[in-house]
Amino acid sequence: MDDLVVVGAGPYGLSVAAHAAAAGLGVRVLGRPMASWRDHMPEGMYLKSEPWSSNLSAPGGRYTLADFCATRGTVAEHGTPLPIGTFSAYGLWFARHAAPPVEEVTVTEVTPQGAGFRISTDGGEPLLARTVALAVGVMPFVNHPSALRALPPAHYSHSSDHRDLTRFAGQEVAVLGAGQAALETAALLAEAGARPVLVARRSRLNWNTLPQPLERPLTRALRDPHSGLGTGWRGWAWSELPWAVRRLPAATRERIAATELGPAGAWWLRDRFESRVPVLLGHALHRAVPVGARTRLGLTTASGESVVLDVAHVIAATGFRPGLGRLGLLDAGLRTAVRTAASADPAGGPDVPELSAHFESSWPGLFFAGLLTAPSFGPSMRFVHGAGFTAGRLVRGVRKRLGAQGPLPGSTGAAAPRGLGAGHQKTYPV
Repeated sequence: MDDLVVVGAGPYGLSVAAHAAAAGLGVRVLGRPMASWRDHMPEGMYLKSEPWSSNLSAPGGRYTLADFCATRGTVAEHGTPLPIGTFSAYGLWFARHAAPPVEEVTVTEVTPQGAGFRISTDGGEPLLARTVALAVGVMPFVNHPSALRALPPAHYSHSSDHRDLTRFAGQEVAVLGAGQAALETAALLAEAGARPVLVARRSRLNWNTLPQPLERPLTRALRDPHSGLGTGWRGWAWSELPWAVRRLPAATRERIAATELGPAGAWWLRDRFESRVPVLLGHALHRAVPVGARTRLGLTTASGESVVLDVAHVIAATGFRPGLGRLGLLDAGLRTAVRTAASADPAGGPDVPELSAHFESSWPGLFFAGLLTAPSFGPSMRFVHGAGFTAGRLVRGVRKRLGAQGPLPGSTGAAAPRGLGAGHQKTYPV
């Protein structure tokens, strides 16, 4: 029986696994490494965050993005956007050096069994674990506007469905949304020879400004500090104080998670977008019907005027709605038993797990990482930068839970991750 099984091998899952192995836990990691980045983002995309705030987390601050770039003889520079392909390669390098070997299987169900869990996969016999950390990323929570759901599948897709946008060359494509995914998808479509139009309910688009230099006069740095989520004291608070966010009243936390760091485009994308993509701002989608192979969208302006848009395809860059109800791999009884809090999504209802200060749910031994934790710890959990805070805290919670269970006969023990060294001793503080 393993001490910990981590479900998911993206930035959060790999970071948790690296910390767990270094702590001497018997840990296994299940999933496709960096799957969202490798499989669900178009060629030509760039990372929105600055390279120095995009590190996965290993004990001692090792295996950073800068370390990876050094192995290639390159430099990840502040103020220079990083290609998604480079970041994906960094994640794979981190997985090889900082974490236990990743088992590329799909988890089909997590079920309580005794004092632990049974983890069923598509790869053979079920696994048994004393604790489980669900770091499943964003893909279980893909959000499509309700008006699109009655369309035949070929008529619409989500922005996360595409690796290659050249298939839309010469076609009219409506892109729904106003965030980075919508803006960059539209720009890439135009550059691939398609004819995109952006449709957004918002009356204006927001754009991030050119990042300030890292080296600045002290007075300027104090007035507008850098953080992993941008400059300014508000961004600094969400970036550096997730533990403090959790101590706020629930209603305040929910509002912060739902409204802070809202949709905006990267500064480096603005010229590419504005020079090539027409926009329909202040237009709400209320109806979508197939007309032969094409799709007719019914839109409504803020003044109540009706507008009809006829396109070959619709791409919904409408983000993700986290909720336990969408987490099909959790046993239904377990999913129902987990105590929930109000979702950050006003339409989502009470469907996100209540979490302890160590990311543990009300079901002993069941931990969460990533998007589902944003209503508890704030908006940094929506970004790679939040993995560092999460990994250390969560692993301390796992050790605390294992210590409370007493001796662990049959535990597999930890294989030291490559590069972290051997000799870790298994201890369970009480």
